[in-house]
Amino acid sequence: VQLQASGGGSVQAGGSLRLACAVAGINFRLYTMDWFRQAPGKQREFVSAISPEHNINYADAVKERFTISRDNVRRTVYLQMNSLKPEDAAVYYCHTRHQGRHYWGRGTQVTVSS
Repeated sequence: VQLQASGGGSVQAGGSLRLACAVAGINFRLYTMDWFRQAPGKQREFVSAISPEHNINYADAVKERFTISRDNVRRTVYLQMNSLKPEDAAVYYCHTRHQGRHYWGRGTQVTVSS
């Protein structure tokens, strides 16, 4: 199972970024996909999840600013991040579980300047 995240970068507060995570090695359409993030000195935290049925959850901190979506043909999950704040700065990881194991992408850095 391979997860490859991309799309991170540096933006000013109020800006937008779109993250993508391409997945290989599983029947993508059958799996819930998640985004997590980890800021320096902090624990990794949940950001958003999307199920195979497109049921979606967001952390309170990102509700109404972030949008998760998936493209089962491209085997990719996306995270559209708008109105970015300095506290959103972190390494963002995509994640899924397969046969009881957790799989993480390598992470993509998001930097937000005030």
